[in-house]
Amino acid sequence: MAKSELRATRSEGAATRRRLLDHAAALFIDGGLAGVSVKSIADSADVFPSQITYYFGSKERLFVEAGCREALHIGSAVEKAGLGAEDIAGFVSAIVSTAVGAPSLLLFAEAMTVARFDPELQAQVAGTLERLHTEGARAVEAVLEAKGWGLRTSAMVEARAFWATVVGVALQQAALPGDSDSGTAEAVISLFFNLHPQE
Repeated sequence: MAKSELRATRSEGAATRRRLLDHAAALFIDGGLAGVSVKSIADSADVFPSQITYYFGSKERLFVEAGCREALHIGSAVEKAGLGAEDIAGFVSAIVSTAVGAPSLLLFAEAMTVARFDPELQAQVAGTLERLHTEGARAVEAVLEAKGWGLRTSAMVEARAFWATVVGVALQQAALPGDSDSGTAEAVISLFFNLHPQE
């Protein structure tokens, strides 16, 4: 096989994999793991069901990868939302409402529970959390510098506390459907966010 053909095959495979993740994520957000079949994912992505096994190994592995990818998208959206804040209260409100309001947040929370007994999936979730924490800490440091705010703890502590709280709120909302009040998250996060104006 020529190198150009090999590149084309790899490129097509990567595109199919992305398409499966896109369609699966949309379906999983609405139906969770139990409510979505392999056939419905394949039909939505216009592939054969066997391609899900080929690219991901199982529906559960596809679910966890989709959830982790969506969490990173939420992280990017949270960072952008925080950049526009003019004061500390606005910053906390913007990042909390963006994270808690993300339709895919519960997908990530459920993916974390699915990974519980599979070391490979646990590693994927751990890597996603580490990336959320690292990028969150970097974003907090950038906001501190841009706004001239101070922080009584480290940016990494704040990032870890933020994501732990946000995922906890997602689980609470799953247990109590219709509870979309972000006030709980803001109240808890305000205990962790030790931001203050520089004197």
